[in-house]
Amino acid sequence: MALSFLDRERSVASPGFSRWLVPPAALAIHLSIGQAYAFSVFKNPLLALHGANGALWNLKEVGYIFSIAIAFLGISAALFGAWLERVGPRRAMFYAALCFGSGFYVAALGAQLHSLALIYLGYGVIGGVGLGLGYISPVSTLIKWFPDRPGLATGLAIMGFGGGAMIGGPLATNLMTWFKAHGDAVIPMTFITMGTLYLIFMMFGVFTIRVPAPGWAPAGWTPAAKQSALISAHNVNVATAWKTPQFFLLWIVLCTNVTAGIGILEQASPMIQDLFKGTIGPAAAVGFVGLLSLFNMAGRFFWASVSDYIGRKATYFCFFAIGAVLYFLLPSLHTVVAFVGVACLLLSMYGGGFATIPAYLKDLFGGFNVSAIHGRLLTAWSTAGIVGPLLVNGILDHYVATGRPKAQAYPTILHIMSALLVVGLMANLLVRPVAARFWMKDQTA
Repeated sequence: MALSFLDRERSVASPGFSRWLVPPAALAIHLSIGQAYAFSVFKNPLLALHGANGALWNLKEVGYIFSIAIAFLGISAALFGAWLERVGPRRAMFYAALCFGSGFYVAALGAQLHSLALIYLGYGVIGGVGLGLGYISPVSTLIKWFPDRPGLATGLAIMGFGGGAMIGGPLATNLMTWFKAHGDAVIPMTFITMGTLYLIFMMFGVFTIRVPAPGWAPAGWTPAAKQSALISAHNVNVATAWKTPQFFLLWIVLCTNVTAGIGILEQASPMIQDLFKGTIGPAAAVGFVGLLSLFNMAGRFFWASVSDYIGRKATYFCFFAIGAVLYFLLPSLHTVVAFVGVACLLLSMYGGGFATIPAYLKDLFGGFNVSAIHGRLLTAWSTAGIVGPLLVNGILDHYVATGRPKAQAYPTILHIMSALLVVGLMANLLVRPVAARFWMKDQTA
């Protein structure tokens, strides 16, 4: 068959293959799809687009684009996680690249025709499916390559997604500036160009990904004889895992952490301009988005690696306990340096939560179906991707509609995020080892 090179059997590593060649393949995918985190740089340009009858879109309508994309990330990850376990990462990454790239093309048509429905379909639905497939594709593969450091592995796999805005934000801004200077349709041409570039870059990951041969293990490594209570030597399959209390507690943990992070991330560029009006302009706001992206990315690697030493539960305790205090204090910080510093620390923990959760799942449920279980858990991200922006944009629109400055809305928003982290803290404290009745009987499966 023409696409037989995508089969799992064709991607099995040959003897002597270095496992350190696999993270670049994962990064090629995640640095691309992580562009979603830079969507805020498109918000004001989209709000300025006029339809044929002079109609304009409002903040909530434009905010739905990001929400739909994140919703379909979780939906597609949940639906296709078990399929990915069967067919292998290469085929899933290939389809992820096609969906993500073509989503930009459909969105470009929507911008040209001033059709929100087409942008929702392209960037939201089609691109969101690409996000979901691309997000989970490398996770179980890297865990298999790094059984000695599962936190490090998931940090490597997911680090690029947090850093995608560091590339995507400046890329989009420079492209829009260039096309505007040349009299072209700014948003449509920017979407087409970015879709093409990301499609090509993601194909690098498709062709370089490898899976370990059956029975492979790092030289000199043997599984630890003594494990902590929360690190199980038993596997739980995906059909059973989602029925356990642990799955739903981790669902709440991820949902609250993500909703709070999106409170800053989704509104990052307009927020800092509103709060520091006259001090921070559009160019500096792009720099703020890039800085948040850098800490989002670095936090994924740092905190996931830390979790290998202090444990996943303790790592999440840090996220929630420290984060709840910082979110509460953030609106009272009136200097740019203090505000940016705290926001960057919060985004490092937000990113760290994403990178630590697959290792948390492996600890509790074993590695057999970790991608599929992770995929289903990402419905928490889908929920947060809808609730977070709706909450933020709804409050902002209310303040604008009642004639109050948008800057006055942010204390309310950030205090709500602080309360959400307290809920996540309680859920994390309730996590216990998975009961024996949920274990797979055939542990060699």
